[in-house]
Amino acid sequence: MQPRTPLVVCVLLSQVLLLTSAEDLDCTPGFQQKVFHINQPAEFIEDQSILNLTFSDCKGNNKLRYEVSNPYFKVNSDGGLVALRNITAVGRTLFIHARTPHAEDMAELVIVGGKDIQGSLQDIFKFARTSPVPRQKRSLVVSPILIPENQRQPFPRDVGKVVDSDRPEGSKFRLTGKGVDQEPKGIFRINENTGSVSVTRSLDREMIATYQLFVETTDVNGRTLEGPVPLEVIVIDQNDNRPIFREGPYVGHVMEGSPTGTTVMRMTAIDADDPATDNALLRYNIRQQTPDKPSPNMFYIDPEKGDIVTVVSPALLDRETLENPKYELIIEAQDMAGLDVGLTGTATATIMIDDKNDHSPKFTKKEFQATVEEGAVGVIVNLTVEDKDDPTTGAWRAAYTIINGNPGQSFEIHTNPQTNEGMLSVVKPLDYEISAFHTLLIKVENEDPLVPDVSYGPSSTATVHITVLDVNEGPVFYPDPMMVTRQENISVGSVLLTVNATDPDSLQHQTIRYSVYKDPAGWLNINPINGTVDTTAVLDRESPFVHNSVYTALFLAIDSGDPPATGTGTLLITLEDVNDNAPFIYPTVAEVCDDAKNLSVVILGASDKDLHPNTDPFKFEIHKQTVPDKVWKISKINNTHALVSLLQNLNKANYNLPIMVTDSGKPPMTNITDLRVQVCSCKNSKVDCNAAGALHASVPALLLLCLFSLACL
Repeated sequence: MQPRTPLVVCVLLSQVLLLTSAEDLDCTPGFQQKVFHINQPAEFIEDQSILNLTFSDCKGNNKLRYEVSNPYFKVNSDGGLVALRNITAVGRTLFIHARTPHAEDMAELVIVGGKDIQGSLQDIFKFARTSPVPRQKRSLVVSPILIPENQRQPFPRDVGKVVDSDRPEGSKFRLTGKGVDQEPKGIFRINENTGSVSVTRSLDREMIATYQLFVETTDVNGRTLEGPVPLEVIVIDQNDNRPIFREGPYVGHVMEGSPTGTTVMRMTAIDADDPATDNALLRYNIRQQTPDKPSPNMFYIDPEKGDIVTVVSPALLDRETLENPKYELIIEAQDMAGLDVGLTGTATATIMIDDKNDHSPKFTKKEFQATVEEGAVGVIVNLTVEDKDDPTTGAWRAAYTIINGNPGQSFEIHTNPQTNEGMLSVVKPLDYEISAFHTLLIKVENEDPLVPDVSYGPSSTATVHITVLDVNEGPVFYPDPMMVTRQENISVGSVLLTVNATDPDSLQHQTIRYSVYKDPAGWLNINPINGTVDTTAVLDRESPFVHNSVYTALFLAIDSGDPPATGTGTLLITLEDVNDNAPFIYPTVAEVCDDAKNLSVVILGASDKDLHPNTDPFKFEIHKQTVPDKVWKISKINNTHALVSLLQNLNKANYNLPIMVTDSGKPPMTNITDLRVQVCSCKNSKVDCNAAGALHASVPALLLLCLFSLACL
């Protein structure tokens, strides 16, 4: 069998993209010659011309680029192919790509006598993107197909052709891959007999930029003879997308007085077209500025970066003299590097001229007047200032300070946040009799510091003259409170003290009268003329009106003014204790079982309303005149308690035992209290005192009964 000659597959780049207008019939974009043959030399000499290439995009070849599949070769700007160094072995084929923003094409250099070089040229030949570089030993060799996007009718239209010069009779071409038998299906197809590749509808590069297809030959039974060989379809970009600003709203800030060239903000647009072409190469410009004062060109935008900078002098960038501290710029982004044929998109940039503290606050008057009644507190005057800075900033907000005339700290000043006024207040009542006039020196500053070339001047200080008005003040007791110490139970009519009240209105020469205001127990009287206080009843330390041995009364001093003014004074009487309360015992009832083995009856406690030493230690005794000695016993436990016990068991009955308790006062006081003792029946853990109550027996009655029995004998 005669060996097959290599199958030559030529993809005819019949339609090279023109990115702007319709096809020019007088110029065909691409290489004028696409296949060259040279014999393998002994050596390719460095910088020696191998051949000359002629390429035209019919638009002037702007930004023409060449790329060679072998990295040791290059194409000069004049189209000459040269070696970068001396090379002996290259291979059988070199591919040269040429490309501008308007057209793209490939030429082939066949080296007759060249030997195969192992290795993937796809890694070297970047311009072919992901498409394979033909290998000489393969029958199917496929180059990329370039198809412009947005083609118009008619469809289908041929975009390339596969040619097999030694194809077996009856064999067919088959095309597969995404865009053929995979979604999106039916975009490409191949004539199985002629190998013509066609596209069935318009393509959109922004949807799919490349299609990876596969070509193979099959026999009459559908079995693969050759392939599959990858075929890349590259969709060539057209300028069909406008620039878009997506990150708005765009708001920038610049400080007033900023130097010329200060960057304010950056505007950035995006273009969905191919970023490797001028279709997405953007240029920026300012279409409109509002307002256009004091200059219609307050700002400049870097056409490539989109940075907005100031272009006016710092003196013109003065917020206080501007018609409006807010500027709106219409920013335009244009593709095609800003050429008139490019598409445009616009956005609005808002630029705020921010305030700096370049104006000090100034008082509207050099002097302010205020009046205030003595004894009153609160705001007495509002100090007004002017400041040209921005009212929303600390460069405008005022801070006031009293720098002189306030040694007693009677005055304070605060800032009204709405009006920026200084509210001067009296915080400690003023006394007309001490000083009827006050003079304060006030200074005003801003919350933010001033810029270095601005300072506070004389207008940043002001004087406030304050007149104090005399009012009829109430008399004042001295001292207040007044305190005396007396024994309780002093005789009625005893003089406690003479109160003293003075009238602060020393210039009015008024008289004062006294009266009782509050005397809870009704014990006191006051002379209305001279203020002498005496008792009208016996003072009792144990009274419920006395707290912690102190009795409190209030007195009034009333002047003769019109209308009269009143002052209040407090008298605190500390009452010393006298032994005038006898002690008492607790409890007064006790129970005991009639058969108790423990004859203890009850523990008694004693208490006394008096104070030590008129209280404990207490002395406990049984009143012996009425009680038999052989029945009851009382024993001291401590200073305040004693134990009552039986000397023998008693029958069920109620017994009244007189207990005598004596305190330690000098002289001592004694109290006799009956302790009721119930002798009860205690059986089976049950206490029954009913029978004891029914007997109504008492110790004195038993004693009388015994005496009667003795008399009868």
